[in-house]
Formats: sequence, C-alpha cells, structure tokens
Amino acid sequence: MAGQKFQYDESGGTFYYFVLSFLALILIPTTIYYWPRKKKEDPGKRNEECQCADCRKKKTILANAEPYRALRSWTIKLVIVLGWALLLFLTYRVSQFDYEMASFDPFEILNVPPTSSQAEIKKAYYRLSKILHPDKETGDEKSFMMLSKAYQALTDDVAKENYEKYGNPDGPGAMSFGIALPSWIVEKENSVWVLGLYGLVFMVAMPSAVGVWWYRSIRFSGDKVLLDTTQMYFYFIHKTPHMLLKRALMVLAASLEFDKRHNSQVTERQSDNDEVPALIRQLPNLNEKCKEHPLCRMYSIKARAILHAHLSRITLNADTLERDRQFIVKKCPYLVQEMVSCVHQLVMMAYARRVPRLPSIETIENCMKMSPMIIQGLWEFKSPLLQLPHLTEDHLYFMNKKRHVKNLQQFAQLKPEEGRTLLRNLSDFEYENTMKVLGKMPLIDFSIRCEVIDDENTNVVTAGAIVTVTVTLERKDMKTLFGDTKAPEKQGINDEANEEAAGDDDEAAAAAVPVKKASAWAKPRKGGKGKGGKKPANNQKKKLPPKATNVAATTASASATGSEEQGANSEAESDGGDHSDVESVAGSVSEDDEKQNKNNSSLDDDDDEEWERLQQKLNKRERLEGKSRLSHTVHCPFFPEEKQEYWWTYICDRKSRTLLTAPYHVTNLVEKEEIQLKFTAPRWPGVYTFTVCLRSDSYLGMDQQQELKLDVQKAPAPPTDHPQWDLSESEPEHNDQQENLSDYTTDTSDEEDSD
Repeated sequence: MAGQKFQYDESGGTFYYFVLSFLALILIPTTIYYWPRKKKEDPGKRNEECQCADCRKKKTILANAEPYRALRSWTIKLVIVLGWALLLFLTYRVSQFDYEMASFDPFEILNVPPTSSQAEIKKAYYRLSKILHPDKETGDEKSFMMLSKAYQALTDDVAKENYEKYGNPDGPGAMSFGIALPSWIVEKENSVWVLGLYGLVFMVAMPSAVGVWWYRSIRFSGDKVLLDTTQMYFYFIHKTPHMLLKRALMVLAASLEFDKRHNSQVTERQSDNDEVPALIRQLPNLNEKCKEHPLCRMYSIKARAILHAHLSRITLNADTLERDRQFIVKKCPYLVQEMVSCVHQLVMMAYARRVPRLPSIETIENCMKMSPMIIQGLWEFKSPLLQLPHLTEDHLYFMNKKRHVKNLQQFAQLKPEEGRTLLRNLSDFEYENTMKVLGKMPLIDFSIRCEVIDDENTNVVTAGAIVTVTVTLERKDMKTLFGDTKAPEKQGINDEANEEAAGDDDEAAAAAVPVKKASAWAKPRKGGKGKGGKKPANNQKKKLPPKATNVAATTASASATGSEEQGANSEAESDGGDHSDVESVAGSVSEDDEKQNKNNSSLDDDDDEEWERLQQKLNKRERLEGKSRLSHTVHCPFFPEEKQEYWWTYICDRKSRTLLTAPYHVTNLVEKEEIQLKFTAPRWPGVYTFTVCLRSDSYLGMDQQQELKLDVQKAPAPPTDHPQWDLSESEPEHNDQQENLSDYTTDTSDEEDSD
C-alpha cells in the first residue's frame, strides 16, 4: 500500500458503481415497506362490524380524514418507479463500461495490424503522438498515456513479455487505487461551487432542520402534550385538591392545544361569533361566566361548550362546529392521560412533603371518568345501555317498566326471548346488530394476589414491607354471558357511595387553610400529652375544628383494628414480665439446636424454589416492559378515530381518600395480562382494608374493584449480635432511627410535631 497514489475517477465508471450500490441499498427496503398496497377486505370481518347509522357516518369521516391520500399514494409510486428506472439505467451503464486494462489491445490503439513490423509500429506511434500529445491543441493526456503504453508493449522486451504473460505491460504487481467520485469535484474551476454547496448543506440546511425539529419538539412532552398545558394542569390540581368532575372538564377544555396561539391547526371562523353563543344557550351549567384564567378565555369557553354538546349528543353544524368537535375530541384521550399523570405526581410530591396539599382519590378518578365519557359521547349519569347502537332514552324508559336493567352485564344475561321482548320496538336487523355489538364488548375477570417478594415468608406482611399485588386480567367477550342467568355479577366501583362519604370534606378542601388528612399509616394513639400517654384524649378531641371532625372520624375508623391489636399485644407483654422472657430464651436455645439439622437439609431445596420463583417474576417484568398498544377495537361511533381498549389499575385507601400506587395504564390486554403494583405496608401492626380498582378508558359501566385486606404483623427485630458482624456503636442508633421512616410518613410526622 505504501507509495500508492489515490486518484479521482476520471472515466466515471467507479462512480457509477458507487451510486448503483447506494441506490440499491435505499430502494429495495423502501419499496418493500412504502409501496402502497390496497387492503383486502375480509367479508366476514365486515359483517361483524356495526351497521348502525352513526358507525357508517364515522366510516365516512375516517375516509375523508385524509383528502390527499390518493395523491400521496400515486406520488410514492411515481418516486419508487423513477428510482428503479434510474437503477436500471445505472446497471446498463456499468455493464457497458469496460476497464482500460481489461480491453487493452496495443495494435488497436496504434491502429496497425498484428503482422506489422517494428518500423510500421514506430511510424504509427510518431504519427498519433503528434495528434494526441498534451502540448498540441488536439492533445489528450489520457489517450497519449495509453498510446505510450501500447508502444512500449510492442517495442520494449520487458513490457512485451508482461503483456504477453499478464495482459498488462506494467506486470502483475501494478494496482491502481481510486476514489469513486468524479474529478470535477476537485478541479480548480469548480472549487467555489463545491464549497458553496457544502456550506449550504452542512451550515444552513442541516442546522435549520435540526433547529426547527428541536423548537417544535421541545414544546411537547413524551405524550405529545404541550408543556404549558401540563403546567396548567399542575396549577389547577394543586389549587383544587378535591376536584369535581365538572371542574375537571373545565380544566380539560382550557388545554392550550385548543388555542390558536399555541396550535396552528386550530381554525377560527367569523361564524363562531354567532354559533357559539347560540350553542351556549342550549347547554345548562356551562359556567361560562367563570373569571379564572384561562378558563374565561374564548377558546376555552368554545371548547367547553363543544365538549358539553358532544356528551349530550347534540347535532352541530357539519361545516363548522362539527369539524371543531372532531378536532377537540381526538386530542382528549392524550390530555386525560396527562391529567392522570399530573395528579399522581402531585400525590407523590405531597407524600414527600414538597407540596402542602394532598390530592384526593376522587380527583384522579374524576379525571379517569372523563375518558370513557368522551369516547362514548355520554354523561356518566346516563345508562351504560346507551353505548349500544339503536338504543335511545325511549327504549330504556320502556325497558325499565318491564324490568330494571342497570348495566350491560345484566342485559347480556337475559334470556334471548326476554331480551327481544324488551326491545320489541327494534327491527330484526337492529336487534341483531345491537346484540352483535354487545357480544364483542369486554368482560374482564379481575383477580388479585398479594405477596412480599424477596422475603423468606412471602405470605406474611410485616410493618414497612414492600407489598406486591399481582393483578390478573383475563378478557372475554360479553357473548359468553348470553342467557347465563347464574353468572355472578362483577363488583363495580360505587362512586356515589364514595362521594357521599367524602361529601362533608368538600367544604374543607375549598377552604384557604389546607387540612392535613390522616391515613392508615398514622400511628394509633390512645392518649394525649400526659405522662406515659395513658390519659384519654377527650380534651384534645374537643379542640379539633369543626371541619376536621370527619377527618378524625376517618382516622379512628381506619386505625381501630390496629389500635385494638396493638393494645392487646402491649398488655400481654406487661403481664408476662421477666419470667416469660427467661423461659423463652431457654426454650429458644434448645429448639434451635434440635431444628438446626433439619433446616440445613432443606436449605438447598428452598433456595432452588425461591430462585425459580424469582426468575418467573423477572420474566414477567421483561414482558411488561415491551408492551404494545393494540388490544381490541372499541365501539365508539361518536369518537372520530379508531380506539383501542385500554385500562387503568391502581390501589387506593377509601377511608383516608388517598392513592397508594401509580395508576398502571394497561394497553395490551388481548386475552390475559398480569400487572404488578407495589406499595409500602403500614408502619404499625393491624388489619387494614385497601381497594384495588380497575377502570376502563373506553366504556362506561365496566369498572371493577376488589377489597384487599392486609394483616400487618410486627416487623421482627434485626439481629445485632451475630459474630460475623462488627458494628460500631453509632450504627445501631442510626438503624433505629431509620426503622420509623417510610415513603408515607408525612401525616404521622406532622402529628408528632404538633404534639
């Protein structure tokens, strides 16, 4: 390689090879992935789809959603065809191009016959050199070099021997290296243009493209929500810890995605000055006179009115407000998910004592309720049966006279003849279509399993342990319940009862001074500030403000069981005295000696079983990390896009109205999924009741809940006298201080400080 001279391609042949290879690497995968293909419609699948008027209208909307779809398809086809035409042209040029040494014929170059003498060869060389010499006007450096090589191959003995043996006058070791770019790139005459092109591409075009992309992407979060919108959500949720549903709907309508100053896709028309006020007059309880910013701005009022009209299923002008409705409704699922995320983050910040107010569980649940309401175009207080096609309020009024059907499961369990009798006002086609849609709706088998991972006894929950709740979701079609009157009814979430229990606290949440809510983690106290804590706290209870009475009652009911068991344990310890301690120590020494051999023999088996169980759990976590966003298509004729079934699952404490785990968004429930929810067990022994909830973001009336009862045992004292440990005197004190710390110590620490 040493001494070789790299040259740019003079003939252009190697450049064609480079372009041909590069074009083929791009063109082949582009054709495979981007060539427009017409989807083959399955006749059977088409018959399974809903044939109601609203669904047919939705199909028309989806077809017209991309007006330039045909033009884009033809453009892609044209570009790919031109690329293949260019590839064929380059292939032809490369096939016609012959390398110089491959077709080197000295007789042809000198234009003499192979039987020519040395004199004739010399004469032909002199004659052509006068024409091809570079100093002549007709000269050509490249042709003159070939002429010189041809003359040497016929006159010089060494060159002639190399030509006859190797076909090359330079011999077998002659190799040339070149760069597959044309030589005009480095020519002096073109240097200004080449540098200008490089500067335009690398100093103007690329920085501009990166800057535009960065400016557009930096304004959005990971879910394509404006950061200013997220900041507004944080402000209103922190301002209103107990947010009602209508209040949450107002905040959603104030999202900056609906403001033209932040989103250029928003359309403002002159006709809005007449149509929006007319629509507002049709909608009660819109609260359009609110003075809060940005709730009082015109874009917010317009979006709020359109959302109310959407939930009331009011027909809008197809050319103006209907288009705005489709634009607003399409963005709502992502915005609702962002609101849920904001509430959860504020809850975690309140536990960490970074914000003074703890959002209640009703706030995050009201945010979740908005998603199925908007997807189905239905208020939450309406009957879930209105999600079925062809059913109206009149049909439900007639059904309730015959038989009161509250939800979709009860309707599916009716006998066929009874269901047809209740819907006798529908035609046979409409009834079959209604039952077809009902049969494809989800029926979720919801089960939970509680354990403590990485502990010796996974079934025993100790104070402060990390509790793992495995939620198993198994999806079936609702048609499996048709005519099955003995199937047990799913336990739904009784939101009305929860709101009635928390109704008295709404005034306290709206007050200027925040109320510190007690949770199940608060230490149960039997006395006030007296000596030993034995005096009753009657005087302390009388000093509580009126607005905190419900909170105190909630605290007492939540910790009643724990306080009884804690008192019983303390009395047993005081009655036993030192004598029981001596007997327990002596007995433990003898028992340890007897059981040591048995434990050693079973250690290996226990370790293997625990290792296998741990590997199974790790595999489940890995499967959950790469989740998809495809499950089942939702029947939602009033939502202008295709929607997949998603679910939220979380754990909460109804008594203290707090959220314990982050809401897990299940987006890949096709048949069966397992989700792990983790939280810290209460720090004090007792029996606690929590609630594991499952909420749908697409259907009304599909929510479920199950109670989770935890029998929290006292945490065993850590061993401190093991001979292999050499602890300093300061470390045990530090460990004792750390035992009382927990992720949910905000309320307890505040109460202790007040004491």
